[in-house]
Amino acid sequence: MSTTPETDLVKSLEEVLDLERNALVEGDLDRLHHTAPEKEKLIGALNDLEVFDSDELMRLQKKVERNQALLNSAAEGIRAVADRMAELRRVRQEFSTYGADGQRSGFAVRHHAKLEKRA
Repeated sequence: MSTTPETDLVKSLEEVLDLERNALVEGDLDRLHHTAPEKEKLIGALNDLEVFDSDELMRLQKKVERNQALLNSAAEGIRAVADRMAELRRVRQEFSTYGADGQRSGFAVRHHAKLEKRA
């Protein structure tokens, strides 16, 4: 049984999309980074064939949408971690309190405070 170029491209792209999904689910950003060039190349080759209606392409579209949702979630998670780390850095650099009037007061924290012993 012979295969068409379209079928070979679709199968290859499906494999890459499955690898991408596994990398996203496992949080392996390095492996995810390595799948991107291959995915782009295969999508470009498939676009060059100009095939628009196919059950295989519909299946690919669903996988691409699934992976895009996972990528969006991963990006949101990374942004949340970055925001949290920035907040922790700010907390280490400044001590804040609120006065009776409800206004916030900040006090700089010394980084290398030394304890002095007195006799």
